[in-house]
Amino acid sequence: MVTTSIPTTPFSDQRPGTSGLRKKVTVFQQPRYVENFIQSIFDNVEGAQGSTLVIGGDGRYFNDVVVQTALKMAAAHGFSRVLVGQRGLLSTPAASCVIRKHRAIGGLVLSASHNPGGPDGDFGIKFNMSHGGPAPESFTEAVFKRASAITEYKIVDAPDIDLSRIGPTKVGEMSVEVIDPVADYAELMEQLVDFEKIAGLFRSGFRMRFDALSAITGPYAKAILEGRLGAPAGTVVNGEPKPDFGGHHPDPNPVHAHDLMELMLGPDAPDFGAASDGDGDRNMIVARGLFVTPSDSLAILTSHAHLAPGYAKGLAGVARSMPTSRAADRVAKKLGINCFETPTGWKFFANLLDAGLITLCGEESAGTGSNHIREKDGLWAVLLWLNILAVTKKPADQIVREHWATFGRDYYTRHDYEELETAPANELMDALRKKLPSLPGQRFGNLTVEACDDFAYTDPVDGSVTPKQGIRILFKEDARAVFRLSGTGTSGATLRVYLERFEPNTDRHDLPTSDVLAPVVQAANEIAEIAARTGRNEPSVIT
Repeated sequence: MVTTSIPTTPFSDQRPGTSGLRKKVTVFQQPRYVENFIQSIFDNVEGAQGSTLVIGGDGRYFNDVVVQTALKMAAAHGFSRVLVGQRGLLSTPAASCVIRKHRAIGGLVLSASHNPGGPDGDFGIKFNMSHGGPAPESFTEAVFKRASAITEYKIVDAPDIDLSRIGPTKVGEMSVEVIDPVADYAELMEQLVDFEKIAGLFRSGFRMRFDALSAITGPYAKAILEGRLGAPAGTVVNGEPKPDFGGHHPDPNPVHAHDLMELMLGPDAPDFGAASDGDGDRNMIVARGLFVTPSDSLAILTSHAHLAPGYAKGLAGVARSMPTSRAADRVAKKLGINCFETPTGWKFFANLLDAGLITLCGEESAGTGSNHIREKDGLWAVLLWLNILAVTKKPADQIVREHWATFGRDYYTRHDYEELETAPANELMDALRKKLPSLPGQRFGNLTVEACDDFAYTDPVDGSVTPKQGIRILFKEDARAVFRLSGTGTSGATLRVYLERFEPNTDRHDLPTSDVLAPVVQAANEIAEIAARTGRNEPSVIT
């Protein structure tokens, strides 16, 4: 089988972000675009010759084409073995699991996570390292440098592989093993949570709805919830992955998972509701009549994780991204364990996990995880919740309210201003940074600024410093506003404003979130001059 070197020229826009390279499908469909980026990744993988690689994606539009291209390029680059999910499918957490279990040198994960799919939607490619987690900035910068100077890519001349059948085949000298995408992941879950107790919960008549949003978690949820745990057929809805996610926006939040929210807040709500996103690394938890914020979910899992076999010996520590509410901090203090505040991006958690400094971690954007892999893991979070419900024999809403009674409630919301023009968005952040020295002591409505900064993180493991990770405004009234530009979109800029206020009094734990946070919203808008600088009087999405 012949390896061919194809001449090429660089594209100027192939700098990976926090989760790889994400662009519109039409951008990736440009001739040589995919090949250039994959070649730039492979050129930076040390020890690739004779090693094992993992390839898989979330099944979104163009996934099938890129998988075949990646396999042929891997063969040209000297990998000896590739593990690829059946039909080219692997959830992001399952890819991390497979990399770790089979001691692969890394993996190509094809996904744009929670971004929309379809011909007019988004696509993404990222590389996960041998520990199963996303590549660090040193690697992604090297990839960008290579992509900016690339002159050729290598590929073997071979027919496409039949990915529908599990089993081995060959591409040139390289062995390709088409694997069951669920098997290794399900085996790992059985080691972490008590399948028998959860099965007993379902046998008792417990009712649940899991909405896979026509994305990758559907096959995993069906195999584990309905298959191994005995949940009634139909517990998992929208369970077949579709290239356009069935028209769903695969972001598990109350806005986009509106059918689940309507059910769980209605008169015939099941006992528990959950959803996951495009590539399976995020989760949404809904108790009967009550949406559980990701920040609260992380705190509750931290408090109760010892009830599951995988965490019975306790936790080494917990970490949260800086914009995530401080609810987990309060639990960590009571447990006497470390709590770390990191920038947004799973690679920061991966360092802490590898060093054994933390066991659980999470982000306000619905990503929660533990030391079992090096990615966030949507279905794992749902299973851990089910383990807690099975052991405590309490309804989910009661667990949440008891948590608030013990630790206080962190009212929390996020305002997203999507697809802003990039220049005005950057100018807003620059102007806000210039204001920081003068803000302490100023009063906005009934709130007084106590302190503020532009968050910079010094990694306790490798000593690296990551500056400008978001602007924090702390008010004396135990409230906080955080501003940052997101790196997960594919067009324009998204301004995210995170708003929270702590309420210790139990008689104030059932107030409307919008009412409690209205003064914080007003102060944040005034301080950042959002309306004047963006032309937007309202956010695109409130979660």
